[in-house]
Amino acid sequence: MMSEEMTIQNLPGVGAATAEKLTSAGFLDLLSVAVASPGQLVDSTGVSEAVARKMINAARDSMNMGFETGIDVMKRREQVHKIETGSSGFNELMDGGFETGAITECFGEFGSGKTQIGHILAVQILKEFPDASVVYIDTENTFRPERIEQLATALDLSTEEVLNKIMVARAYNSDHQMLLAEKVEGLIKEQGKNVKLLVVDSLTAHFRAEFIGRGTLAERQQKLNRHMHTLSKLASTNNMCVFVTNQVMAKPDQFFGDPTQAIGGHVVAHASTFRIYLRKGKKGTRVAKLIDAPNLPDGECCFEVTEGGLRDV
Repeated sequence: MMSEEMTIQNLPGVGAATAEKLTSAGFLDLLSVAVASPGQLVDSTGVSEAVARKMINAARDSMNMGFETGIDVMKRREQVHKIETGSSGFNELMDGGFETGAITECFGEFGSGKTQIGHILAVQILKEFPDASVVYIDTENTFRPERIEQLATALDLSTEEVLNKIMVARAYNSDHQMLLAEKVEGLIKEQGKNVKLLVVDSLTAHFRAEFIGRGTLAERQQKLNRHMHTLSKLASTNNMCVFVTNQVMAKPDQFFGDPTQAIGGHVVAHASTFRIYLRKGKKGTRVAKLIDAPNLPDGECCFEVTEGGLRDV
């Protein structure tokens, strides 16, 4: 349990100015300080590394951050919600739908249905949680309110109410994208928004465009890793579904099997809880292949995208 007396303001080495810097950098509670690295606090507030370590240790001491039993984890898992897709085959593949408290990555070529699923999840979660909000970080100018209207009408929802609960931000570069993700915590803590879904469409477009050539690969992966860490923390601390779409590239040296590979390498692959490969099927259908999940077997399903959402073939 968290100590009732302890707040950010009375951590050792924190005065009014430092507390303000912490808050503006997104450190809004003891947990955010407790899980930070000394370097992050030094960069955000300008304090020395020794003071940063004292702040972190005090925050950790005031909270129960040790081990817990499997039963405790199981009880917490009961809070997880599954967002349905409209396709029973897709729901079955995901054991009921897209999980809250996790990052789900969908990657595939253009036109494979990634953005469609982002729009569908946004409307579906608002049907299941009328008091919820959705955050949509749009990096490729693909968010379409007209599509939301179609999907809301198909579910007998008020199109105006649905659109009012979806907060869209256009990200113009990778730094802007990372900043927008960090601001989501503020929407929850300061504005009281019940954000149940965060969509990032697409995760890697800006990183791919800005970091060109092998010489920039290490820097790109470090930034991407930091971004994924922010998304992972948002998902787990707020029981939120984080849905990211990802671009693909072809591996020219692969002679057998599908040469398609997701951008972002191991950094994105390891940080994503669930990974789904989308590809075009026959006669306008789409195929979803679950290739990584902590508790589900690999499998695939066929579906089609209609005006009202996803449907079984």
